[in-house]
Amino acid sequence: MAIEKGDFINIAYTGRFEDGQVFDTTNEELAKENGIFNPRGMYGGDVVIVGSGHTIRGLDEDFIGKEVGYTGSLEIPPEKAFGAHNPTLVESISITKITAQLKDTRPYPGMEIEVDGKKGVVQKIIGRRLRVDFNHALSGRTVTYEYTIEKKLEEPLEKAKGLMSLYTGASNIEMEITSELIRVIIPIEFSFNQRWLISKGRIAHELIENLGIPNLEFVEKYPYVTKDTEVEEAEASEEDESEE
Repeated sequence: MAIEKGDFINIAYTGRFEDGQVFDTTNEELAKENGIFNPRGMYGGDVVIVGSGHTIRGLDEDFIGKEVGYTGSLEIPPEKAFGAHNPTLVESISITKITAQLKDTRPYPGMEIEVDGKKGVVQKIIGRRLRVDFNHALSGRTVTYEYTIEKKLEEPLEKAKGLMSLYTGASNIEMEITSELIRVIIPIEFSFNQRWLISKGRIAHELIENLGIPNLEFVEKYPYVTKDTEVEEAEASEEDESEE
């Protein structure tokens, strides 16, 4: 049966630039070979909901009409990949505006900074001002994706776990699902995870809408832990966020 918008699918993929350089992959060995391996990343495939914007538009559109087991590749222009480069997103910023971020470090071209919630890269330094590019780092690039549709998820619990894994990077989240309720047991370490706090509203909306189950509960689970363990978990979570 052909893949349709709204289907949950598991995909394996590799993204390359026009010169063949790998910049994104679900293959752990390939990531290591190309120097892009993330020890805290998840490899082996991603679950996406077709048409929900979980991947770049050109790739998302290409899924429709394919069958499970399909393997192929496509070239994707910037407009359907990471966006065309927008000159209006290159701004001049005073160094004093990011003094707290700099600490004892002097700014330099290529430095990543954040201004008013926007992430950018320093292009040039002119006196006490920085020329900062707030475009996506891959904007303006034509890319090629090779991908395989490995599986179409059918069971509600399988779909829910897949979506949680996509957003949180955790594959072992406890869940209970009935015809009326999705209950997600949230581990204590998520309390310190900024990524989770930002995305949980969207996760809830997508689970309710795509599973057709009217209610959802996030239940925080607090097992007994020693004070030293709490500190270690908080520090580990902060390290994870700094690497994203």
